[in-house]
Amino acid sequence: MAPSAIPAALDFSQGSSNSLKVPKGSFSSSILSPDNLLTKRKIICFSDFDGTIFMQDTGHVLFDSHGCGTNRREVLDEQIKTGERSFKEVSEEMWGSLNVPFDDGFEVMKTALDIDPDFQTFHKFCLNNSIPFNVISAGLKPILRRVLDQFLGEEESAHIEIVANDAQINTPGTEWKPMWLHDCELGHDKARSLTEYRESAKLESEDGTIPLIIFIGDGVSDLPAARQADVLFARKGLRLEEYCIDNKLAYIPFNTFADIQNEVMNIMKEDQDKTGGLGLPVKSNPRAHIWRRISSKNSIPLYLAATPRDEKMFLWPEAFTEYQPKETGIPVTA
Repeated sequence: MAPSAIPAALDFSQGSSNSLKVPKGSFSSSILSPDNLLTKRKIICFSDFDGTIFMQDTGHVLFDSHGCGTNRREVLDEQIKTGERSFKEVSEEMWGSLNVPFDDGFEVMKTALDIDPDFQTFHKFCLNNSIPFNVISAGLKPILRRVLDQFLGEEESAHIEIVANDAQINTPGTEWKPMWLHDCELGHDKARSLTEYRESAKLESEDGTIPLIIFIGDGVSDLPAARQADVLFARKGLRLEEYCIDNKLAYIPFNTFADIQNEVMNIMKEDQDKTGGLGLPVKSNPRAHIWRRISSKNSIPLYLAATPRDEKMFLWPEAFTEYQPKETGIPVTA
């Protein structure tokens, strides 16, 4: 909990939920687009936020404009990469450096952020096909929600579940405190969040179908969650793709979410043709399905994948998201 001395705090952790639940249908049948493929297999989509849905890092935009500044942030990022300081310790310094009210801080993000040009079309495709879309992020949930509300509109944004760290921010904006989701080195264990979704959803419907899990990311920090997915999409030219190539991990590259939509449509059609939506998906990750006893719907042990030792150095979210400042003419303090 935040220190009691913080006045009039905006405690975003109160009453919020980080559980991943399948949202209710969003669009009525009367406005379903031709993209509704009417396939039987349930698809569940998970995505990183910074560098994936948006091209910039929301935290970096705030730190550079209203906090420690670009130069100090880069020093702190390097401390994470070298292992000199932990991700949590550095993150708390970065967030603690902010001195701006929440609403005022959001103003800079309106012009400094670029959303993937095809994300909204893809999200509507997901809604039309009853594909739950969930964000898994190491950022702060109130910031991510506000950004989605601004760029998508509150009605559409409400259909996206966000699993991220909460925050406590006092009214003057002189105290920003992350409320970590998990008691671990990273504050948010993305693999654990996805695994908890598997457990709560049971991943086997009454008619015997098994959902296909998709993960979309840009950085190697996404690997723990990506390893739980059946299909992995990695943004072209960034570190997650480089790691997949170097380590011969199966993935599908993408430039925009239009590429993802085309691939997902192909996968849905192929799966319907070959399996009719029954049994394992045609694109199936054996490692992700180890925990499932297909022969028994009432016995589904929890499978927690251990991250290989040689990947630990890559599990720092702030260090591996590509920050691409937009040329807006807004001065950035250093």
